[in-house]
Amino acid sequence: MKVVILAGGYGTRISEESYLKPKPMIEIGGKPILWHIMKIYSYYGFHDFVICAGYKQHVIKEWFADYFLYNSDITFNFKNGNNEMWIRNQYCEPWEVTVVDTGLDTMTGGRIKRIQKYVGGVPFMLTYGDGVCDVDVHALLKFHKKHGKTATITSVSIKQNKGVLDIHGDLVTSFREKRNVDSARINGGFMVVEPAVFDYLDDDNTVFEIGTLESLASKGLLAAYRHDGFWQCMDTKREMENLERLWKSGKAPWKLWED
Repeated sequence: MKVVILAGGYGTRISEESYLKPKPMIEIGGKPILWHIMKIYSYYGFHDFVICAGYKQHVIKEWFADYFLYNSDITFNFKNGNNEMWIRNQYCEPWEVTVVDTGLDTMTGGRIKRIQKYVGGVPFMLTYGDGVCDVDVHALLKFHKKHGKTATITSVSIKQNKGVLDIHGDLVTSFREKRNVDSARINGGFMVVEPAVFDYLDDDNTVFEIGTLESLASKGLLAAYRHDGFWQCMDTKREMENLERLWKSGKAPWKLWED
């Protein structure tokens, strides 16, 4: 089963970093967050990826083009006027990666529509290129197959980070710290999608979250897999720094794989 990753947006909310590179290529622990996402799926045995690129898409292509070189011990032999290269030791992922230029200003649904020929008429995984998670992908897939809907999203909890006011009429009756019950659930990506979803994608202007998912939900064709573990997107520099701190601590919750 292929994994489709949306990686084409401008990343304007983290422009301090994204003016140089696409947001999925911003590094956590010296590796793009895109790599971290792919490692999560690869841990569960999903090794075939389709990257929906757009803004500065050449950066993504060039990184993968040099990936083998970066992860190998290499001898360069220039003796006697030769130009030889020997691979001494290498470690590369067992990945097949298709990077597709899906357009600079294409909406999320349009990007998915453009890669239809690369996934064919079979179900596929789908996620965003800016969020990591410790979701059990095998359990997610099992859940999707069991309910038989067109799409499954992973719902995650976003907790309040401020004090909470209880208000009755015009009076504040209490001011308290946040509790788990104050959290809201959102679409955290890590989706499983049937090929029928392409029937809900019109053109480059289709917004997947509005035009597609809302339509599926209205027809009872969208299910939510509840994930109460770790999830974090990287919309801001502060969130990037938090992920970096977790990685450096050696306790990054999304790091399921061994070095």
